[in-house]
Parts: sequence; structure tokens; C-alpha cells
Amino acid sequence: MEKGENAHVEESRDERGKEMYEAVHGDDDDDDDVKEFSHPIPWRKIEAEGLDCDYSLLFSKEEADMLFSRLEEEVEYFTGDKAKVQVYGKMYSVPRQQATYGDEGLMYSFSGVHLLAKEWTPTLEYIRDAVTNATGHTFNFVLVNRYKDGQDHIGEHRDDERELDPTCPIASVTLGATRDFIFRHKDARCGSNKRHIEPVKLELSHGSLLLMNSPTNSNWYHSLPVRKKVKNPRINLTFRRIVKNRQRGGVKNE
Repeated sequence: MEKGENAHVEESRDERGKEMYEAVHGDDDDDDDVKEFSHPIPWRKIEAEGLDCDYSLLFSKEEADMLFSRLEEEVEYFTGDKAKVQVYGKMYSVPRQQATYGDEGLMYSFSGVHLLAKEWTPTLEYIRDAVTNATGHTFNFVLVNRYKDGQDHIGEHRDDERELDPTCPIASVTLGATRDFIFRHKDARCGSNKRHIEPVKLELSHGSLLLMNSPTNSNWYHSLPVRKKVKNPRINLTFRRIVKNRQRGGVKNE
């Protein structure tokens, strides 16, 4: 791509970001930099043995409602064999919808399935930039999980793949229904050396941002369990930074 084409692409992205901002906040002539937050967001620190997380409300209800609606229109979820995983040689449907977006050439791989990241949508770019402005970290990949109601779920796992940049946290944005999110320490799960370590339970609400900092994913599994009383959908976005020369497969789930 020539230099002039690069400039055109960046200008188009700036315009999309401005349009997204104005859809929520209106046309404010006094705000020259529409993509920057004027004030830092308040964070709540969550800590336990080997667990380091930060939690905050990133978007107002009005903005979160708009972003949820936009994602419902834009995101294309995997179907057919791409919506299944292989476990002990058998294929099973994933109990949620999934999609992957990111920079060109990034691959999402787990349980024998390899999925190429699609090009960023305008709304995903806007949310990614909002997360960057709030945290100071940049991200090149996002996994989208859609839970139609409380029956959709994800089991215990760790996002500790070798291709993830260890200096960058995983940033999890919730839009839609509030759901329980549970951490369980690896030494409290099973085995002869099982220890008594209390799980850490969070409620991830509409418009919230959870940062999972190192070494959290080395020590703690996390899950989104079934909650039959939840009747509304939830969209979760987990932003990551993948180091391209380390890719071998294994970006997991939420």
C-alpha cells in the first residue's frame, strides 16, 4: 500500500470514530479530539494470591446500549464446523456464538479449529480505541462471544497462550446482561496437593471493563457459568495483543 493510500485509510478511520462518538454525544464543537476521554475513569482493584485485576465502568448506559445495538448489526458469527470444537476426538457445538476480528493475518486457534481474524468493524475499532485511551495499552485482536441468555456459558480455562504478549493485559468489555464471572485458583481445583483457596466472584455489568493483568492467567482459571434466571443476551469482547512470530494456535475463549 502506498503512502497516500495509508493516509486515506487513517482518515476514514478517524471519520468513523467521529461518527460513532457523535451518535452518542451529539455534535460538540467544543470537543476537538472526539476520540479522547477528557477524564480518567475510576478503577477498582481486585487482588488475591497471584491475581491482579482492575475493574471499571467504561461506557455510560446510553453509550453501551448504542454499542450493543451496533454490534448486533455488524458482527458476523461463525457457523457450521467453525462453531464447533474437538474434544477427545468428537466435535461439539460451542454453547455461545463466537467471532474473531483483528489486524491482518492474525489467527485464532483452539481445539483443532483455526480461524482467521476478520477486518475490524467500525464499532469494534471504536471500542478498542476507547479501551486503549482508558488503559494506555494497544490491542491487535478481539474475540467476540455472544451469550443469547443464561443458558449459554463457558467453562473454566486460562488465557495463557504463548503467542500473547506477556506485557499486555487482556481487556474484557461487557455489553448487555450482567453475568457472574468466577476465578478459581489452579491449586484449588483437584489433585493430591489441592489447597483451600476461595474463588473470586465478580458481576460484570453493562458497559464495564475488566483488565486481567499478569500473572492472573498463569495462576487462575476463569469461567462464565450457567445462570438460568438470566433471560437477556450479553456480548463480551476480549481484546488481546498477539505477537505474530509466536503464533502457533491456542487463543482460547473469554
